[in-house]
Amino acid sequence: MRIVIAIILLSHGIPGMLDGGINDFGNLFLNKIGFSPIGVPLAWLIKISHVVCAGLLLANKFVKPAAGLTIIILIMGIVTVHFKEGWFVVGGGRNGMEYNFVLIWILIYIIIRDKNGSLNMTR
Repeated sequence: MRIVIAIILLSHGIPGMLDGGINDFGNLFLNKIGFSPIGVPLAWLIKISHVVCAGLLLANKFVKPAAGLTIIILIMGIVTVHFKEGWFVVGGGRNGMEYNFVLIWILIYIIIRDKNGSLNMTR
C-alpha cells in the first residue's frame, strides 16, 4: 500500500512541477480563495510535500509523520477545493472529494499497520 500511495503522490506532484501547473494552481485558485499573496509558494509546498512524503513511504522511513502530513493536506484539499464540488471526481460530478477520501483511508491503514514506531527511523 505504501508503494501504491507513493506512486499516486509522485504522479500527482511531479507533472505540475514540470508543466507550470503548480503556478497556475497557486495563482488561479489559491490566491483567489484568500491565500494571496502566498498562493504560489503554498502550492509549491503542497506539491513538494507530496514528493517528499512519497519518497519517505518508498524508503519505509518516517511513515507515520509522512502519512499524517499527507492526510492533513488532503483534508485541507477537501475543505478548500473538493467539498463544494460534491462527492464524484468524474462521472456523477467533477473535482469532488471521493479520491481524497480513498487516499486518506489508505494512509490511515498504512499508519495503523506500520510496525516500526511513530517515527519509523529504523530499517
